[in-house]
Amino acid sequence: MMLAYGLLALGLSSVLAIVTWSVVSDYLTEQRDSAAVVVTSDSAAALRYGLFGAPASCRPGHEQAECDNPTLLPGVRPMDVLNSLPSTDAAATMMYLEDHWYALTGKPSDLPPDVIQGALGGSVVQRRIEVNGQPVLAVGVPLGRQGDAFFEWHPLTTLDSTLRTLKLTLISAAFATALIGLAVGRLASTVALRPLAELTRVARAVATGKLDERLEAENDPHLGGLARSFNQTAADLERRVAADARFAGDVSHELRTPLMTMLNSMQLIQNHRAELPAAVREPVELLGDDLERFRRLVIDLLEISRDDGGDRGSREIVRIADLVRAAADAAAGREVTTVESDAEHLTLQADKRRLERVIANLVENAEDHAGGCKGVGVRAGGLGVIITVDDAGPGIAAEDRTRIFERFGRGETSGRGRGVGLGLAIVARHVQWHHGTIQVTDRPGGGARFTVELPAKSG
Repeated sequence: MMLAYGLLALGLSSVLAIVTWSVVSDYLTEQRDSAAVVVTSDSAAALRYGLFGAPASCRPGHEQAECDNPTLLPGVRPMDVLNSLPSTDAAATMMYLEDHWYALTGKPSDLPPDVIQGALGGSVVQRRIEVNGQPVLAVGVPLGRQGDAFFEWHPLTTLDSTLRTLKLTLISAAFATALIGLAVGRLASTVALRPLAELTRVARAVATGKLDERLEAENDPHLGGLARSFNQTAADLERRVAADARFAGDVSHELRTPLMTMLNSMQLIQNHRAELPAAVREPVELLGDDLERFRRLVIDLLEISRDDGGDRGSREIVRIADLVRAAADAAAGREVTTVESDAEHLTLQADKRRLERVIANLVENAEDHAGGCKGVGVRAGGLGVIITVDDAGPGIAAEDRTRIFERFGRGETSGRGRGVGLGLAIVARHVQWHHGTIQVTDRPGGGARFTVELPAKSG
């Protein structure tokens, strides 16, 4: 819309400028030419009177300038008559009389031959020429006798300067009008598309998990129906997500009691593993692994249901280096954290439980599904602090690098197929809750590198 307004304004202003230039330039040129011819004709009339005196006889119905065969007055000197002419803006004054040139200024050689011949033949002739690089209008007027003529040329510098100024003014006005058109188009498009921009903002917010966002255009005569439909859809989605979260939370809570019973029983059985028959030991180990996966699944479901249920958490100032070092080393069971000196004193307004879960999930993911954690790094940069978790696995294919952060989205091509698919989804949700970003790339030397950026500042 802005471009359309700008082009329309440019087109209209260009047409107006062209028409104005054509009319005004033609008018000014015609007026200048007519004035030059009139001035030269008046000078020629005064010159005839000074050379020939008043005509003796003229045919009825003709002007004095057309009287036949005037003769020079006795004792008249042509140069004296030329000198006596009233001053005008003419840059040159010349006369051809009785086969001789008389000139006050200018050179007859600068006159075009056709101008000379036309004037000597009894016609008023005018022509634009250049003399010494300057544009002039050469005018030739007959003196009333065949073979005699008077010539002047008038400078056109002022006219050309005026026309040049007019041209620049019109061009500037056209561009200024185009810019005004662009500004008006931008304003009009902003006003016209403001409801759509609001719709885009609210839709983006809903897509990122802010299900309580609503449009405020329900009373708009044009977008009211769309706004009401969108708000109804968002409200239904919010209720559905809340119901699913409650269901997942209720199920998880109900599973905790029998799960704890099974885990305690399994621990008791494993304590007496040496007393079991050899044929039973392997099934017991497999059952223990599945019970551990079941335990982590229940914990992850409780975590997700807590987020989906609207848990706002609590923010406190935490020292990132200490938190990452404690969470990562505990999850790996050994020291794996390296903190750069520029990150030792970085702090963040964070939910300590959520941030610890982010680090623990990434390290456990590397330990359990990617050949072990190769190291956790903390350094200043990016949004404030950059946390990297490297593993020794085969890496993650490019097509899986977004899907692994979805719920139950597992990177099958990366050797992580045994996971339940919720740990990285929880990581992504918690990082977003802290207004940070997470991405996965290839680690130099092989494996995957998870990079978390969080908005931190020096404590």
